Amino acid sequence: MPENVYDVLTKTAEQVGRPREILAVEWLVITVDRLVHDPLEEFIGAFSSSVPNWADDHDYYLGRSILETMCHTESEAG
Repeated sequence: MPENVYDVLTKTAEQVGRPREILAVEWLVITVDRLVHDPLEEFIGAFSSSVPNWADDHDYYLGRSILETMCHTESEAG
């Protein structure tokens, strides 16, 4: 296991008071479940887009959109 992953796992396990091994298994299960049950999979190929890698990188594009919305909302409030 890469040292940076081990360090994050150890720190998080200490913070939540759970064994590293149990936390690692939970994270792995969640990750595999997300890969197998992608909520946007049914839309792949349903729309034409000028973004060729949308199907592979939709999480990035959605996250960027949410971040831009949050930044825009914060600038209006401030």
